[in-house]
Amino acid sequence: MLENLALRYVERFATTEGKLVDYLTRKLRERDWAGEGPPDVRGLAVRMVELGYIDDRAYAEAKAASLARRGLGARRVAQALHAARVGAEDHEAIAPQVAEAAHAAALAFARRRRIGPFGEGEVDRAVREKQLAAMLRAGHAMELSRRIVSAAPGEMSDDEEY
Repeated sequence: MLENLALRYVERFATTEGKLVDYLTRKLRERDWAGEGPPDVRGLAVRMVELGYIDDRAYAEAKAASLARRGLGARRVAQALHAARVGAEDHEAIAPQVAEAAHAAALAFARRRRIGPFGEGEVDRAVREKQLAAMLRAGHAMELSRRIVSAAPGEMSDDEEY
């Protein structure tokens, strides 16, 4: 029964080994496991990894790319990967990819929210502070966020480095 639950879960969702363990543990708790001793949930998750049904690194790469396209910065990507229980070694392996996408992600966020060079006209200090706060909450670095927020509308193109 537990193996069937695991198979159905990994066929329906992109997941990590840790998330699968959490899911199976929750299902056992909900269904009041009555077997002889606790089942080997971790062993079943490891088996799914060995069979190739779960790949934490591929999950992390896809998740990081997706969040960067949405305009989220490195800090928010790290939080999402931690919540998905991606291991430290997989997280470190994709760190260069995340760092490389930081600038494009910040620009995508600024464009979507009409911040800095993508805004309409001059904005006062209070609005700039709110825009800076929004960029920081989105996980972008302070220096990059300040440069983008302080850029005048149309001052720089999307391709230029800030």
